[in-house]
Amino acid sequence: MSSAAEEANHKTEAPTAPAQENTSEENPLQAKADELGARGNEFFKEQNYEQAIALYTEAIETCPNERFYANRSFAHFRTESYGYALSDADKAISMKNSYTKAYYRRAAALMALGRFKKALADLEFVAKRCPSAKDAQDKYTECKKMVNKIAFEKAISVQHQEKSVEKMCRDMEFATIEDDYTGPKLENGKVTLEFMKSLLEWYKKQNKLHKNFAYRILCDMETLLKTQPSLVEIPVPDEQKFTVCGDIHGQFYDLLHIFEINGLPSPTNPYLFNGDFVDRGSFSVECIFTLFGFKLLYPNHFFLARGNHESFNMNQLYGFTGEVVSKYSQNMADMFTLVYNWLPLCHLINKKVLVMHGGLFSKDNVSLDDLRSIDRNCQPPEEGLMCELLWSDPHPLPGRVPSKRGVGIQFGPDVTEAFLKYNNLDYIIRSHEVKAEGYEVDHNGKCITVFSAPNYCDQMKNLGAFITLKGNDLTPKFTTYADSPHPSIRPMAYAYSLMS
Repeated sequence: MSSAAEEANHKTEAPTAPAQENTSEENPLQAKADELGARGNEFFKEQNYEQAIALYTEAIETCPNERFYANRSFAHFRTESYGYALSDADKAISMKNSYTKAYYRRAAALMALGRFKKALADLEFVAKRCPSAKDAQDKYTECKKMVNKIAFEKAISVQHQEKSVEKMCRDMEFATIEDDYTGPKLENGKVTLEFMKSLLEWYKKQNKLHKNFAYRILCDMETLLKTQPSLVEIPVPDEQKFTVCGDIHGQFYDLLHIFEINGLPSPTNPYLFNGDFVDRGSFSVECIFTLFGFKLLYPNHFFLARGNHESFNMNQLYGFTGEVVSKYSQNMADMFTLVYNWLPLCHLINKKVLVMHGGLFSKDNVSLDDLRSIDRNCQPPEEGLMCELLWSDPHPLPGRVPSKRGVGIQFGPDVTEAFLKYNNLDYIIRSHEVKAEGYEVDHNGKCITVFSAPNYCDQMKNLGAFITLKGNDLTPKFTTYADSPHPSIRPMAYAYSLMS
């Protein structure tokens, strides 16, 4: 492989350190920077990306080099900070506009953000410079296919504007239930507690719910969700426990563990799952039908919020669409896209605690009525209140800064305090970010993150957590837990080939 091709290769190996030509006594800063970069590479290999980022940053501050920027870009990519990854790749290119690896890194960040046209231009540059590099050629070809696919889907989207799950269900014949099917069955077409218990056991054994019942659950979910507002108010009686869970991300066996240690959902044991039910983990179908089933069983005591991964682009990239097509059909994947459009965007507990997947806003004086009035039946836009509810993150410094993800914003403690005061709230709960302990309390206790997928993607080594509170005591209490064993199907097994 040519040197250009070697630079382009961006499989899962650690980033390479800068060349060592200028590490003599006449350039001691370069030598120090190279040593820092090499240490960063070692942490990268150990999947300690935060420490790798810190060392690459120190190397850049010591003696800037395009390769340090490219390496830090890759580390940011691994922490899902796609905005930072994009910025670092841009800086590397500005330092050396012929640096092939930086174009590769930028393309990866752009693809993660669903910006395939821009990614294609970078991959075309890489492919032309590396004609003998199979990896580069394959990724260029795959990205081109995705660009064409998106263009085709946009061209026919007008035909689907009147589409609904209910209409799709009417237009298709529900499959005959074979005599040898011994799995859970709806009773008179309805979800019951016995059905849900049977479904959990059925899924534990890696069986598939019959498509007849899967389609019916989707039809009923759309009907139910259409009756929900964008901001759902949840009254919790004084002595009743209420549980808030964060991201599940297709980790079905960890979802089961939550129910084992905290009890199955019921009218006296209500839950809110705060988005990102699917993608990355390879048991997303099992997770979503479990959650949808409990929502149908207990519509007033089991709540679901939309996350940024309940969207067409994310599902295409990170595995849910591929998993649904593998286990059922493309038609069902299309149905999920339509149902997700109706998921509520946030929940208000006892008029004092606001829960959303992402975070707060790029402007002041956003009211709860503003959130109630959001027309959510769409794919998430790239800006505005709906986007920020799904994508934003807190940060420790005052004010607002661009998002590390490239979508939404980062908001400081003053922004949180002003929003709470304006709306007479006590605090917010959000999810969206991996936390080592499964949760984190920021902004003087006013902004709480909860993340419920332990050892995220089988590599982050984080705990999972959920929050419990009572109607007469909204003080959050945290329960943490480690990951549970699962069948040997790797995360991202169904993901788009450019992302897996």
